[in-house]
Amino acid sequence: MKREKGSSLIEVLLALALLGIISVSFFGATMTTTKSRVSADERASAKILAETIIDETKKDIFRASYNVTIPDEYAGYSAELAVDNFATGIQKLTVTVSHFDHEVLTLENLKVHR
Repeated sequence: MKREKGSSLIEVLLALALLGIISVSFFGATMTTTKSRVSADERASAKILAETIIDETKKDIFRASYNVTIPDEYAGYSAELAVDNFATGIQKLTVTVSHFDHEVLTLENLKVHR
């Protein structure tokens, strides 16, 4: 039997176990990378949306409150604009962007009445 070529059952089971461990590690790393990419895309979109809302608000005339409109390409996103009056002619604008009811980003800026 020493001269027979082939694999024993123990060798085959050990090879399958190692293959299983390697594949689970690979798929775990792939899932982590995918989640990170989705999160980064979500945050980038939220930042662009918040900056757009602040820019449009700064172009608008000076008021106590402003209406927020979400463009069609941001389906699933919602935004809230809070306005705080500091002094005469200065407002603090705070935009909070959510994606499917999960808060993603808060951006603040100042608006000055000129």
